[in-house]
Amino acid sequence: MEIEPVIRQTFAEVLESAGQTMSTPLTHESVLLRTGLDSLGFAILVARLEETLGYDPFVLMTTPVYPQTFGEFLAIYQQFNPIN
Repeated sequence: MEIEPVIRQTFAEVLESAGQTMSTPLTHESVLLRTGLDSLGFAILVARLEETLGYDPFVLMTTPVYPQTFGEFLAIYQQFNPIN
């Protein structure tokens, strides 16, 4: 399964449910702190992705990493994808 479209769709849904919209398209270079989601929004995003994808990469990693861009966020999900 290609996970990028799933992550993009879920990101958009969480953003919308928070009453936010992005002024520019979400790219790999998009800074997460400028997307409109706050820390609670990101927690909701990760929880929804865990429900959809079946894993939480932030629980699986041994050293905590805090992604700054959407590309880094996506790369973490790709790296820890159990079906890779």
